[in-house]
Amino acid sequence: MTTTGKSMDSKNEILNRETDFQEFVYQPQEERLFLNFGPSHPATHGTLRLVLELDGERVVDCVPEIGYLHHGFEKLGEYRTYNQVVTITDRMNYVSPFNNNLAYILSVEKLFGIEVSKRAQYLRVILAELGRIMDHAVCIGTHAMDLGAFTALLYLIRERENIYNLYELLTGTRLTVSYARVGGFARDRGIPADFMPRTLAVCDGLLKTVDEVDRLLSHNSIYLGRTREVGIITPAAAADYGITGPCLRGSGVPFDLRQAAPYSGYEDFDFDIPVGSTGDVWDRYMVRLEEMRQSVGIIRQAIANIPEGELYADSDSKVILPPKDDVYGSIEGLIHQFEIIMLNRGARAPRGEAYIPTEAPNGELGYHVISNEGNGPYRFRVRPPSFYNFQIIPSLLRGRLLSDTVAILSSLNIIAGELDR
Repeated sequence: MTTTGKSMDSKNEILNRETDFQEFVYQPQEERLFLNFGPSHPATHGTLRLVLELDGERVVDCVPEIGYLHHGFEKLGEYRTYNQVVTITDRMNYVSPFNNNLAYILSVEKLFGIEVSKRAQYLRVILAELGRIMDHAVCIGTHAMDLGAFTALLYLIRERENIYNLYELLTGTRLTVSYARVGGFARDRGIPADFMPRTLAVCDGLLKTVDEVDRLLSHNSIYLGRTREVGIITPAAAADYGITGPCLRGSGVPFDLRQAAPYSGYEDFDFDIPVGSTGDVWDRYMVRLEEMRQSVGIIRQAIANIPEGELYADSDSKVILPPKDDVYGSIEGLIHQFEIIMLNRGARAPRGEAYIPTEAPNGELGYHVISNEGNGPYRFRVRPPSFYNFQIIPSLLRGRLLSDTVAILSSLNIIAGELDR
């Protein structure tokens, strides 16, 4: 095989470039500092790593690295029955677990062709909005703490504990609730009599706390200096990176799946979509703060208008668990119970695939479920908001000060469990 002079010249150019690169690495013309931000750093809010190239205090480049918290959620879901997968979903975002339960269950119910009652839809909306409030409270509180304002975190964590108490009252669990099930919920008992009044009381106290945090942070000159004109995401950049949720709305784009593609009865509720104007850290903070107020309004509407009736789909569908009275009182009910819970049995979905996008606290969250007529997902893939939002980090940090790294990263509210799935 002969080699032309032109191709040899090209080869020499490549070799020369490689030599130049080696010289640059080992004999740099400019002094640079490489700093590992994470994976063990309190401001990462999860196990992730940013390799920062610094010129003094200025960030020249950033290389994000994930994989430190890999659990194999998607592959595990392919070896579980449909209801067993629920326990995996709320571990991807432990800050707002029920929102993950809901996104997955909606796709599975579409696959089975199941439509739950309005009462069940409204209860799901209440729990999802409580999860949104918790997620935003943790985001705002830890972001303020990272910038030196510790008091706001204490106030907001107190409100999160109040919501945990509500979850415990209804589900028996505080953190990873795993409460949603195909066709309804995990338990066949109804809603406790004091759940709705206590929820309204928590909402009343929450609004006072939100107003207090607003006064603490929104007019604080130090907080303003750390957040205004920092980490700007333009609408075009948000579209290019697939960014959704408060990070998108902070850039002035009024897109919310609860209105754009309503699910679980959200079309019955009246609420505003808060948007920013600049797309900076400040706008993302303000959007989350106002969304907490809007969530309270949705919860109040749901409690005031929740219809009477059953919380579950038709128990004869052989998809959901039968009432315990049937299990203990008849052989048919007992067989029905075992047919669903036994690992080698379970409800079998028709062949097909389903995906329902939902508006999780950090953006679009959806589960793509494919069935080959088995008792669990044949293929199971997730569209987590944090994975897409995290991609823009390098472009936001280049040219900024090192101190801005904490402010920008916290404003995106990256959940590491969604990155390493």
